[in-house]
Amino acid sequence: MPLTNGTCFKPAVFTLTGIPGLESVQHWIGIPFFISFVLATTGNAFLITIIHRERSLHEPMYIFLAVLAAVDLGLTVCITPKMMAVFWLQAKKIHFDACLVQMYFTHTFQCMESGILLAMAFDRYVAICDPLRHSAILTKKVLIIIIALVTTRASVIIIMCPLLIKLRLTHFRTTVISHSYCEHMAVVKLATEDVRINKAYGLFVAFSVLGFDVIFIFLSYVLIFQAVFKLPQKEARFKAFNTCTAHIFVFLQFYILTFFTSFIHRFGFNVAPHVHILLSNLYLLVPPLLNPIVYGVKTKQIREGVIKMFTSKS
Repeated sequence: MPLTNGTCFKPAVFTLTGIPGLESVQHWIGIPFFISFVLATTGNAFLITIIHRERSLHEPMYIFLAVLAAVDLGLTVCITPKMMAVFWLQAKKIHFDACLVQMYFTHTFQCMESGILLAMAFDRYVAICDPLRHSAILTKKVLIIIIALVTTRASVIIIMCPLLIKLRLTHFRTTVISHSYCEHMAVVKLATEDVRINKAYGLFVAFSVLGFDVIFIFLSYVLIFQAVFKLPQKEARFKAFNTCTAHIFVFLQFYILTFFTSFIHRFGFNVAPHVHILLSNLYLLVPPLLNPIVYGVKTKQIREGVIKMFTSKS
């Protein structure tokens, strides 16, 4: 509802611009995004199906991989359909509560992906540094607990982001969000009130979740590399490294994009808006696209599962 001072009080609807400055070519930009959406949903659904069907893949590493694929699937479905509607159908309106729901699930899936990457690093650490006790440590019960903790941590810590907006912020200078989806800081910056608590909580989430996970993943691989270099045989060292390469690649591309886009959003005032929004979109859509490809190519058991599934159908 517009007020005399030009602000809006508790707006019912927001407007997503898409990519600021590139509105005239968004229908072309949407083509590669749609292709990546189709490939990401197909690839991750396929990966989940293979791991579910093949009993030989019912091991901790592949169970975590299936959960990662499910998270990537959820993240892609959460963002891309509305983005395509903005790009192709000019359906830019989004209800305030729907915007907060999209924000919650987007950041929750991001947080869950970080937690699963940490769990996968722990699995590789146990498998390489203490292989004889791997099955005794990562039992079915422990796997369920780890997945439950990752899900609970993400759900609880992220819920305050939309709640703080809903409960604290009532006056907005505009209802136009210069983004292609409802991102936390993109919405917070529209408010005319004191948003220091909202910004501080966003930083707390970033450093307590991503910072914590990065530190422990890094420590896990330091210990893994120490153990690998102590192996007497060259073939054993190569095999140990080979089991980690896919995870290291996924870890690097996820966190490099995460920190790069996060710092640009908060401190990169000289970066063109369309560059920032494009990077934000790539940051959320590239990992779900690459993860099934990377693990499918690098993991022998998954390749064998694909071949077995197609040959059995034939």
